[in-house]
Amino acid sequence: MSVSDPIADMLTKVRNAVQARHEKVDVPTSRLKLEIVKILKTEGYIKNFKKIQEENKNVIRIFLKYDDANDSVIHGLEKVSKPGRRVYSGYKDLPRVYNGYGTLIVSTSLGVTTGKKASEKMIGGEVICKVW
Repeated sequence: MSVSDPIADMLTKVRNAVQARHEKVDVPTSRLKLEIVKILKTEGYIKNFKKIQEENKNVIRIFLKYDDANDSVIHGLEKVSKPGRRVYSGYKDLPRVYNGYGTLIVSTSLGVTTGKKASEKMIGGEVICKVW
């Protein structure tokens, strides 16, 4: 089945797995998805991830992270830039997520990075999603 927005599909799968309290979730692989998952790992939203080949399909297995009370570390995922409406922002105008407690993921000319790192490097780009 063809998906018109694979990044939104990945975020929805993660959001649904978190609501259902799953330990892991598999999403089809792409370079952009892999970079987003790496950022989620470094920012502490997921335990780990692994790129595996399963039945002639490459997938990213994302291991979700929960706290001591079995509540998810990810409270929300929101896709900002959509196929019908791309959202670009300069480094001065990058939005803040939950007053700095969340993470903004931005696709820049130097690769996919967080909003904080993009503004430190003084580069803007396409705002992909918000995580909190």
